[in-house]
Amino acid sequence: MTYVEGFVVAVPTANKEAYRKHAADAAPLFREFGVARMVECWGDDVPDGKVNDFKGAVQAKPDETVVFSWFEYPDKATRDAATEKMMNDPRMAAMGGEMPFDGKRMIVGGFDSIVDDRAEGATGYADGYVVPVPDGNKEAYRAMAQKASQVFRDYGATRVVEAWGDDVADGKVTDFNRAAHKQDGETVVYSWVEWPDKETRTAGWEKMMKDERMQHDPNDQTFDGKRMIYGGFEPIVMA
Repeated sequence: MTYVEGFVVAVPTANKEAYRKHAADAAPLFREFGVARMVECWGDDVPDGKVNDFKGAVQAKPDETVVFSWFEYPDKATRDAATEKMMNDPRMAAMGGEMPFDGKRMIVGGFDSIVDDRAEGATGYADGYVVPVPDGNKEAYRAMAQKASQVFRDYGATRVVEAWGDDVADGKVTDFNRAAHKQDGETVVYSWVEWPDKETRTAGWEKMMKDERMQHDPNDQTFDGKRMIYGGFEPIVMA
């Protein structure tokens, strides 16, 4: 199944177009290295959380916007080979000096998809999630996510991806583990839901909240929902 490299970064809001252009210009190079699909999403509906949230994950300042993005690869071997090429290609070094954001606060990790369901339709909006899951609950989480995926697609979602942490290292300033308040014996899951547009997403969520298939069983402790971070994002680059 799809191997995912997930990113979250804080970008000065005033640099939106510069960031979009930077990412778009880099896309052909990334595809040359082996990236099958690249998506960059600009924060649109990113709420503050009681325990954690996307803004805190990247230490976003008041004048910054959170970007949720990912690379898709056919497998981990392709991703590892691409990473090596990126690290040794002088064109990447040249781009590094022009980044319109603070790269030290960018968080990145490798994830192996455990759910990847698709439906017909284009992508015009995305919900992004990061959540810590006990290692022993991997299969239970996958089964729960598979069930929820059907509900999402019933109400208009065009794709649902749940990816299990595989190469998620601690960072010097920020990382996925701290973002999710990961504890010993847990793994970080990176996931997203694609929608045709924000209107379909909003209507879909309203219907899902009333769907009995999405009602939470209080005895279900598959993961700690209080530490799940989420937000709505507008794609600005898809390549």
